[in-house]
Amino acid sequence: MRQIVLDTETTGLEPKQGHRIIEIGCVEVNNRRLTNNRFHQYINPQREIDEGAMEVHGISNEFLADKPLFRDIADDFLAFVDGAELIIHNAPFDVGFINHELRQLGATVSRIEDICTILDTLFMARQMHPGQKNNLDALCKRYEIDNSSRSLHGALLDAEILADVYLAMTGGQVHLSLDGREVNEHTGHSVESTPQPVQRSQKLRIIPASESELAEHDRRMAAIARACGDKPVWQLLEETDDTLV
Repeated sequence: MRQIVLDTETTGLEPKQGHRIIEIGCVEVNNRRLTNNRFHQYINPQREIDEGAMEVHGISNEFLADKPLFRDIADDFLAFVDGAELIIHNAPFDVGFINHELRQLGATVSRIEDICTILDTLFMARQMHPGQKNNLDALCKRYEIDNSSRSLHGALLDAEILADVYLAMTGGQVHLSLDGREVNEHTGHSVESTPQPVQRSQKLRIIPASESELAEHDRRMAAIARACGDKPVWQLLEETDDTLV
């Protein structure tokens, strides 16, 4: 399954108040492995950034002044995520902003859910760890993910960190369901499992026992036979084999 871990940064908290996306960061996960395939774009929102939002992500109005508009990058973004499962922390927030931007364009795709499936890791974390903090920093601490470079929020950085968190969250034991699928015991989600052949770079080296080791083995077997008070089972098997030769 192709999965895209996605995060956005915005001018504020509510698209209904005219707030816009200013950064999109995506990283690709294929068969539970991070690839080098990424999508990252800063966007000119054509409006001022709220002071509170700027304190979170540190992106300034001046920095975004020469960046493309959302309509300029929309086709590339949609092509990148098309058909994938989007993994998002607090998905309603990001999905709400993305759909608001798409509707503003009057694009053929007006809902990202029409071309992607959505997995919300915040919802998943709350099911797995009820009553605990489940923000990204708390999950990093819980799953021992290094987030020391995260002094400020950033869409691409947070997507990369969330990918590590998601793989850790879904990396537990699996069991077979009634229909033969492997299911993660913590999340209930199907786990794609492809057996991998063992690769050996060279033939195994055979080291025969030395004469002293063979002699010590015979002494040990004789001591066990005496302790048994009867012929041990391996001697009986050897005698049986001899009669069949």
